[in-house]
Amino acid sequence: MSKLTKNQKVALSKIEAGKAYSLAEAVEKVKEVTYTKFDASFDIDVRLGVDPRKANQMVRGVVTLPHGTGKQVRVLVLCTPDAENAAKAAGADYVGLDEYIEKIKGGWTDVDVIITQPAIMGKIGALGRVLGPRGLMPNPKSGTVTVDVAKAVEEVKKGKIDFKVDKNGIVHSSIGKISFTPEQMRDNAREFIATLIKLKPATAKGTYIKSIYLSSTMSPGVKVDTKSVEA
Repeated sequence: MSKLTKNQKVALSKIEAGKAYSLAEAVEKVKEVTYTKFDASFDIDVRLGVDPRKANQMVRGVVTLPHGTGKQVRVLVLCTPDAENAAKAAGADYVGLDEYIEKIKGGWTDVDVIITQPAIMGKIGALGRVLGPRGLMPNPKSGTVTVDVAKAVEEVKKGKIDFKVDKNGIVHSSIGKISFTPEQMRDNAREFIATLIKLKPATAKGTYIKSIYLSSTMSPGVKVDTKSVEA
């Protein structure tokens, strides 16, 4: 086990062991225990009462955060020539088709999101081995395969993110930056949790939101009182 740094020890000392904080308290606590010199990510981890091995309990969706993610999202649009100008006008960083497909085959993946059209998916299928492990494969469920690529670009740039429960039943996502105001952080967290609640599978029994933790890059997690958030 690695030794704790001085800052890590101080951070842990400020979090009451076993205590579940209200969302407002948890946000303030995360800001208080973050000691990074850079603008750390603001993260959320939610454990759900689902069995991801069952297809009818898979939780996956998209959410547009009220205050965005705070990150500069690099977007590649793979589309037909007639849609290129609209994609560029919407703010896409890279726009094209065959030349970028060849670059990706060569290992280039210097983007955060790839958006494409349904008619193009036949060409992109061969890129699955490169894009799949990096979470970059376009998917209709996440809104990255669409006929309106310009709208998709605008949504991603404004703070639209997609998420998916992992094999342990946990949804993890970055939902902002530590430089955000407490109000912005609370708004983003509430929107994310509200979206998860709306996506509760009909087959999920018992407690759905089992636990919520907030944290920042390299900070300890702060437990949130689930009842206060659900209310």
